[in-house]
Amino acid sequence: MEKIIFIETGTGIDVHGQNVTKACLRAVENAIHCNSMPGIAEYLPENNLHNMKVNVRLAVPIDKEKVDVELVKQEIPYGTVTVEVIDGGMATTSGIVLEEKEDKNDLMYIVNAAVEVGY
Repeated sequence: MEKIIFIETGTGIDVHGQNVTKACLRAVENAIHCNSMPGIAEYLPENNLHNMKVNVRLAVPIDKEKVDVELVKQEIPYGTVTVEVIDGGMATTSGIVLEEKEDKNDLMYIVNAAVEVGY
């Protein structure tokens, strides 16, 4: 990315089921959900939203290899999207195992996301 215009951050949690992708999707949604970028096109090459570049950086506590990167990319509506998965976040107890929620153990996964937008 040549120029970063802004960075949005968010947190996502999968409390039951130990699905790290679900936590990642929630973190990205949290980062971008309450934002509007009405003037972004004027800063992009050719004033075109499709020239936007977006880098999603995910801090994942466990099971990094299980993150469905292609599914995460689909959360971003415009531009060319890259996803970087790094160590971070938290795996901590939920305090209970619920088999009906497909729990394998009592862990919940907490993922942090930084969504960089630019060109």
